[in-house]
Amino acid sequence: MARPELCVGAIAVNDGDLLVVRRGQGPAAGEWSVPGGRVEHGELLAEAAVRELAEETGLEGVCGPLLGWVERFVDDRHFVILDFEMTVLERREPRAGDDAAEAAWVPLDDVCDLALVEGLAEFLHENGVLRTIT
Repeated sequence: MARPELCVGAIAVNDGDLLVVRRGQGPAAGEWSVPGGRVEHGELLAEAAVRELAEETGLEGVCGPLLGWVERFVDDRHFVILDFEMTVLERREPRAGDDAAEAAWVPLDDVCDLALVEGLAEFLHENGVLRTIT
């Protein structure tokens, strides 16, 4: 029997822009999300969030507090995702890496214009990152 997979996400906002990545493979390929992925065995949650940020965007950051969590069911998989506030140490253009096809800073007012992964706009709105989602 498959077990839930523990994942983290990095919510980085800088100068009114949100750091996002377009998934290049796996669940939600082609859709936009925040940098993130699975927690590795023996890895602290904050370490996983910082690692995923670096792997998917080439940017270094410092993990802040837990913003919130979600559960997603995709096909026969169950993901538990803990999203952390992230401070990027040096604001520059991200470069997509690992399983991200693209990475970009997007103005908060334009985030909902992207083809976002299911539930992301609502999550960001409910947790005070986005003012509106219409």
